Amino acid sequence: MYCVKNVTDDLFWIGGSDRRLALFENIYPIPRGVSYNAYLLLDEKTVLLDTVDASVSELFFENLEHVLGGRKLDYLVVNHMEPDHCASIGGVVLRYPDVKLVCNAKTVTMLKQFFDFDVDSRAVVVKEMDTLSTGKHTLAFVMAPMVHWPEAMVTFDTVDGTLFSADAFGTFGALNGNLFADEVDFEHEWLPDARRYLTNIVGKYGPQVQAVLKKASGLDIKRICPLHGPVWRENIGWFIDKYDKWSSYTPEENAVMIAYASVYGNTGNAADVLASKLADLGVKNIAVYDVSVTDPSYVLAEAFLCSHLVFAASTYTGGIFTPMETLLLELKAHNLQNRTVAVMENGTWAPMAGKLMKELLGSMKNMSLLEQGVTIRSSLKEEQLSQVEALAKAIKDSMER
Repeated sequence: MYCVKNVTDDLFWIGGSDRRLALFENIYPIPRGVSYNAYLLLDEKTVLLDTVDASVSELFFENLEHVLGGRKLDYLVVNHMEPDHCASIGGVVLRYPDVKLVCNAKTVTMLKQFFDFDVDSRAVVVKEMDTLSTGKHTLAFVMAPMVHWPEAMVTFDTVDGTLFSADAFGTFGALNGNLFADEVDFEHEWLPDARRYLTNIVGKYGPQVQAVLKKASGLDIKRICPLHGPVWRENIGWFIDKYDKWSSYTPEENAVMIAYASVYGNTGNAADVLASKLADLGVKNIAVYDVSVTDPSYVLAEAFLCSHLVFAASTYTGGIFTPMETLLLELKAHNLQNRTVAVMENGTWAPMAGKLMKELLGSMKNMSLLEQGVTIRSSLKEEQLSQVEALAKAIKDSMER
């Protein structure tokens, strides 16, 4: 049975949600599921904007057929070729053999790599700010390379101000009946997943996101239709500001994240003592993570949120305990920068984790490493509390500068 939603009088959401998928891109946990959004514009010409993942393709084709109501499909705009959005293109071409594929030159190459149908005879190749008139509406195409694939583009309806933003402004989470962001408590129920989605998938490409935001600033955007998550029609500037912060590696909040990797719990205890000392000094925004338990995607998103980061790790086989090493490599790979950081280490006979963590953090951009640190040998002792207190004070002081 079809399931469609009106975005406007002549624009329809015809996507679907998947609540069974455990790992997005086979790596990121999505306990709240994910939506795959596609949109159909009914004008003098009919225009489909992107398709969906194979997991929801059956519903997608029912939705498409229902909204078309017997009309032919004139155009399919391909904003992004990742399989969670392009998987159903072959089925569209099979069902609507006269459809024209509106895409850029890089997309043509990828279409030929993914599919066996004749691409050249169907392709309408567009460049930066080329337009397509569909009757009442005019679609303009804006290239968005590396947000987050090289062929990515966004489509802007110059008549009603709708931005079809591809993977930009998306979020993890299945849609639960309400299509629009203003119909849900987005800040509390959706923002953490939006942050985790952007920082983990596109975090490395902050400069490219900034370039697209600069282009978008010249558009009169009245709604945003992303490929994942709710559609935006109110308070758009608030969400764009979040993207500006995340993609410029600017902390969202003056806050402290403490991430620890502890083999037997002693390093974790030291992290909790530090958190308690920070609280005693009046620091309210503190998040503590055991990185052996929490998936790195959550800790990475928190690191993009917070201004101050503390990494506490045991020494393991002469190196950094593996879960912490994995996290730090993830932070580096995602280009995290502009943070104040401190380290705590533990080692029963030869503490090395601190030195190695500092080397990794020193290879990242604009990371201000506090001189204060804590070295534990097996477990934290009473006489070392002054070191923890000094670290807490150094963190608090740097937060007030």
